[in-house]
Amino acid sequence: MTTKTLSAAAILSVSRLEILRAALVVFTLGAGLVYLAGFSYASVAHNAAHDSRHSLGFPCH
Repeated sequence: MTTKTLSAAAILSVSRLEILRAALVVFTLGAGLVYLAGFSYASVAHNAAHDSRHSLGFPCH
């Protein structure tokens, strides 16, 4: 039985293109969430947060 181990250099050898691509995806998702939350009606945002809290088991009232 052999075990493969990764060196620190192999783990840190992520290319800049991959980092840039991941940052772009995160930025796009974050901007989309801010956009949707900014233009939604207050009651829609409240109900979404309210249902999420209850589905996770947190009381809110």
